[in-house]
Amino acid sequence: QDQLVESGGRLVQAGESLRLSCAASGPTFSGRTVAWFRQAQGKEREFVAGIRWSAGYPAYADSVKGRFTISKDKAKNTAYLQMGSLEPDDTATYYCAAGNAIQSTMRQTSAYAYWGQGTQVTVSS
Repeated sequence: QDQLVESGGRLVQAGESLRLSCAASGPTFSGRTVAWFRQAQGKEREFVAGIRWSAGYPAYADSVKGRFTISKDKAKNTAYLQMGSLEPDDTATYYCAAGNAIQSTMRQTSAYAYWGQGTQVTVSS
């Protein structure tokens, strides 16, 4: 039984850093693509960052490039999103996802079959 659980979200001030974690049970990440999405209230869920579990280069949304870093710990079956220089516009519920996305489809929500419940990140000005 596969399961994704996000953690690490909290209230922070603008300019601070935060690391989110996504722990997977079973083979969820094995041979798949893992990604982070976020959804602000009243808005569509948008891609933040993604990476192949076993190989490949990460991809980032333009809005977070240079500030966020996606990483993985295969031994712990955990993905991370290191967020720096946080801005109020980063406020959202952050979700991790896993699926069979390739590089060209990594930004699409439809490419992911497994989703966590989300963790709230709030950035105050």
